[in-house]
Amino acid sequence: MHNNKNRQHPLFPALIAGLSTLGLGNAAQAQIMLYDKDQTTFSTDGYVNAFYVNSKVDRAGEQYDRRQARVKMGFLPNYLGFNMGKQVDDLKLGARASFWVTINDSQDNGTDTAIDVRQFYGTVANPEWGEVLIGKDFGLFARSNILLDEMLAGYGQVSDSLGLVDGGGVSFGNIGSGYPYPFPSSQITYRSPLMDGLRVAVGILDPVDTNDSSTLGKAYQKNPRTESEITYQFDLGGAKFYSWLNGSYQTSDNTDPEVRSVTSRGLGYGLQAKLGGLSLTGSGFQARGINPFFTNNAGKATLRNVDSRGYLLQGSYKLGKNRLALSYGKTRDDGNGVVGSGADYQTRGVALFHDINDNLKLVAEYNQFQIDGHRGSAQNEDTNTFAVGAVLTW
Repeated sequence: MHNNKNRQHPLFPALIAGLSTLGLGNAAQAQIMLYDKDQTTFSTDGYVNAFYVNSKVDRAGEQYDRRQARVKMGFLPNYLGFNMGKQVDDLKLGARASFWVTINDSQDNGTDTAIDVRQFYGTVANPEWGEVLIGKDFGLFARSNILLDEMLAGYGQVSDSLGLVDGGGVSFGNIGSGYPYPFPSSQITYRSPLMDGLRVAVGILDPVDTNDSSTLGKAYQKNPRTESEITYQFDLGGAKFYSWLNGSYQTSDNTDPEVRSVTSRGLGYGLQAKLGGLSLTGSGFQARGINPFFTNNAGKATLRNVDSRGYLLQGSYKLGKNRLALSYGKTRDDGNGVVGSGADYQTRGVALFHDINDNLKLVAEYNQFQIDGHRGSAQNEDTNTFAVGAVLTW
């Protein structure tokens, strides 16, 4: 889940440090410089968070109804990142590796903590022609949708139907109820320089396997997945605006002649406006042949029939060291997705963020998550969650 020196995004400096290619903040403010000599730099950044959580679950089947207390990390996992840079003639060479872990392994797995390498890439940049990224990083489709989420450093939704209340991983924030998650993928991506507020990114990514069963033959892709994003930032009437449009496209064929090809395509968009301490954000997406929760998991061949769309509306106001945020998100899955018959997923949230200092933040949040199945109530759910915790960044 990247460096525009002309505009600092205030929500989450440590995450922004790791995302220096997107254009959301000054990475240097969120790093500890370990080495800076002979035009070579090496720095580290990190994120640690934990929440006391209490969820009230009400879903079809009385055996599921309960109130569950947890001590968990929030929407973002804990991570440790390393950044390297070296100036060689007129080229700026860079690299980033980030290692993401869960703190919720103690309940079932003892200390068997998995390390999730979400970023491992290198960059070659020049101020005149832009930057090329090679390696593994977050995708472009739905990228700004999630990175500009006002609740990013909070907790978010924990659907019991999806195994999140008792799960060992993160909560889902607004994933699946406002936008899909831009899964980290191997890629070769070009980003233009910032041109009077305009920046263009286009990349080829490792394609997604759209076949989950050997009885259906073997899915194959003649071409890689392509993704792109256009961002434009400008000032108007004393307010600062950040707008974006991103998309994804892939086609897959199958060696089984009875299974027709799968076309996966998605479009994301949004606008954020800031005036003083007030911030308003609206974003949305529509997709076909893409899992409405995860952009890298088209999964079953039947997902070629999936249509999903969603939106996220948010507002926040910052006064001194406090920021109050309101959020409403909804995703409509028209069938063959996470819930086989299709469903509406909705999340309502309110959160208070209090900055102790530049590196320590306290968070209190209340979230309501709802699943409304399109055909009957077998998968319906209402889960209300209260979370209070702390976020430490460097």
